[in-house]
Amino acid sequence: MNALKEYIVSFFSGLGSLLTGMGVTIRVFFRKKTTEQYPENRETLQMFDRFRGELTLIHNDRNEHHCIACGICQMNCPNGSIRVISQTLTDEEGKKKRVLDQYIYDIGSCLYCQLCVRSCPHDAITFDTQFEHAVFTRSKLVRQLNHPGSTLEVKPKPVAPKPVVPKAESPKVEKPQGEAPEAAQAE
Repeated sequence: MNALKEYIVSFFSGLGSLLTGMGVTIRVFFRKKTTEQYPENRETLQMFDRFRGELTLIHNDRNEHHCIACGICQMNCPNGSIRVISQTLTDEEGKKKRVLDQYIYDIGSCLYCQLCVRSCPHDAITFDTQFEHAVFTRSKLVRQLNHPGSTLEVKPKPVAPKPVVPKAESPKVEKPQGEAPEAAQAE
């Protein structure tokens, strides 16, 4: 008899627990949905501005960038996701200058820590909100960020201001000697 009583008590205890869970499910079922229907809503999906999706080298409309190939971003990357390959060229004046050849970025090993962006002295790189990185091979995650044929943005050299020449003092007009000073005339 005791076993039958335990069975009935545990049955109704389980039934009460089941009804509590089903009540929660029914309440949530009729709530307003907050789920994003990805990928159906790709056109309307907006990521927030602080999202770190993918590193980009900023180019203007003339295919110019700000990167001077200093390598500071490469040195600050904790796991080697960035490789800056540069060339040394000599200009008309005989000065040697480093020029960016390739900016290689490995998305697969990036920590998205933003140390590279913060350390760039010319604000040449930034993170955008691109987040779709699903590929079948890891080699497709290695990308070259500088566009083919891109060059360093040339800033116009500041023109030295013309030196200010002090104006020559106007010549003093001498009064004829026969006239009295103005103070004497006022009396």
